[in-house]
Amino acid sequence: MNAADVMTTKVVTVASDASVETVAETLLANRISAVPVVDGAGALVGLISEGDLIHRVEAGTERHRAWWLELLATHETLARDFIKSHARKAADLMSRPVIAVAPGTPLGEVASLFEKHRIKRVPVVDNGKLVGIVSRANLVQALVRGHKTAAEKKVDDTALRADVLAKLESQPWSPSDINVLVEDGNVEVWGVVNSAAEKEAIRVAVEGIPGVRSMSSRVSLYADLPRGV
Repeated sequence: MNAADVMTTKVVTVASDASVETVAETLLANRISAVPVVDGAGALVGLISEGDLIHRVEAGTERHRAWWLELLATHETLARDFIKSHARKAADLMSRPVIAVAPGTPLGEVASLFEKHRIKRVPVVDNGKLVGIVSRANLVQALVRGHKTAAEKKVDDTALRADVLAKLESQPWSPSDINVLVEDGNVEVWGVVNSAAEKEAIRVAVEGIPGVRSMSSRVSLYADLPRGV
């Protein structure tokens, strides 16, 4: 699936000339933690999150550094802190450039961006225009949808057995002494392996194959077999 498959298309935005008060009210009224900033043509120009509103002079929460930290801070850093706490317009407060994705960006890449940049959402942009937004919650929803789709998908038993065998044989820990029986989507695996971890890996691999309704393990450990077998 791609970003376009899971994104929220009704995105709340604010104009770049919106006041800080308007931004705060927008976040509260819509119960969101961040809002994209767009220009007059609807192009994405920035993003404002709750974090950008934490250190504000109106609330008496502007950043106060210890004197020795202030001595170490650059003029640029101190100037940016001042802007964050005193700016009156969204254009001055917003974070930019914005990490964004295209509608066709695979969800795996989106998840990697979340992890790499420690962010909770990414706007989706098409030809410079904001068309949606993908949040962590959207990825969780995609996970649930994917599981439901796989559960609803019925696969021919013969084809399913082939899928199970192919899956197991392709693994680096692939057991050599294994057999698979399938009836009406219910998979039964027989064989002998060296460790409990390999036995559990077989179960996980089989349960993750689309079309598998249930999995029964008849796999034994070599250590548990009677001597001479």
